[in-house]
Amino acid sequence: MTITQNIKIAVDAIVFGYANNNINVLLIKQKFGELKNQWALVGGFVKDDERLNDAVNRELNEEAGIKVNYLEQLYTYGDDINRDPRFRVVSVAYFALVNSTKLVLTADSDAEDAKWFPIGNLPPLAFDHREIITTAHNRLKSKLTYQPIGFDLLPEEFLFSDLENLYCTILEKEIDRRNFRKKTLSFGIIEETVNFSPKKNGRPAKLFKFNKQKYNELFKGGFLFEIKFA
Repeated sequence: MTITQNIKIAVDAIVFGYANNNINVLLIKQKFGELKNQWALVGGFVKDDERLNDAVNRELNEEAGIKVNYLEQLYTYGDDINRDPRFRVVSVAYFALVNSTKLVLTADSDAEDAKWFPIGNLPPLAFDHREIITTAHNRLKSKLTYQPIGFDLLPEEFLFSDLENLYCTILEKEIDRRNFRKKTLSFGIIEETVNFSPKKNGRPAKLFKFNKQKYNELFKGGFLFEIKFA
């Protein structure tokens, strides 16, 4: 049987950041082609000799000037054969979590601009990228209820209330804060530091940090990070 195939393979990156109690998404403005000046996810075509993971990291560096620590494959998009107006494209989407306050965005390659947008206030997007972002956001909310990946969105040292507010923001619900604190501390996945918050108003509060070694030990053995809501 003869098979005629002319399909492009691409990668897209949904990068979530957190600032001022907002979940933000990294977008780039297209510089060339039919979709010039439209906002889209960071992404591009995979080279013939390139692994998918290498391709998405390359695009993040070329189009936004960043590197990420947490990167997870999300979903493959290609059922809609007309999702790209130029030709048939199958895209493998990844999502990443970053402390956006520590990143300096630099648009380059085929990106005119790179910018953070609140997930609740996104501009019109190219392709099916709004659908991809919705899928990634739902995955993020789901994972938080059994795997504490939210630490990637926070500074190295943080207030416990910052962690609580982050979870409430992502899950879009008020959590049972007393239960959340008790459970988190009992697992030993965060630990108190000797440092205090620089805030001048009120009594200084202790800062915490993520114990990645303890988390990895628990993750290998399997543990449930169930969250109760208020």
